[in-house]
Amino acid sequence: MQFTRTAIPDVVIIEPKVHGDSRGYFVETFRADKLEEFLGYKINFCQDNESKSSKGVLRGLHYQLSPYSQTKLVRVIQGRVLDVAVDIRKNSPTFGKYVAVELSAENKKQLLVPRGFAHGFVVLQDDTIFAYKVDNYYSPECDRGIAFDDKNLNINWILNHDELNLSAKDKTQPKLFDIKDDKEIFEFGVNYYA
Repeated sequence: MQFTRTAIPDVVIIEPKVHGDSRGYFVETFRADKLEEFLGYKINFCQDNESKSSKGVLRGLHYQLSPYSQTKLVRVIQGRVLDVAVDIRKNSPTFGKYVAVELSAENKKQLLVPRGFAHGFVVLQDDTIFAYKVDNYYSPECDRGIAFDDKNLNINWILNHDELNLSAKDKTQPKLFDIKDDKEIFEFGVNYYA
């Protein structure tokens, strides 16, 4: 596996080694020991999730408040997406900045989105299957989001606005700088994995 830090160093691209021949391929999609050695801390993934979506579906930008904040390890099994992680750690030098990576069944890339980031993706191909691990359980009371079209974030979702298909919830999320409750924004420099 190859691990690459992005422009926001806490967000990591993971590229597994693919072993292929005339019969097909084999790939290790997750190795806790290698990931933890690279990161320097442990992550205890406790739940796997999967979604199937058509082209234009945009899910996000989502995060959970502490104590249910989540690290996500995301990948695409079928199709392709543009995956986005936004730094929402106040006082972080990259607060309000984002990383966008195309994940596909073909490139087999994965993205590690740590706690303290909002996450979302837009589907670029019909019948896309998106899978991810999380290190904390879903909590409806702690579920939050940020507007996908927040002008301060200026995310290029690749598709035109009229091609996007969002849930009612995701159409009405607040802009990052409109979040008034300081507790909803994470502390930069806090070790979430201690």
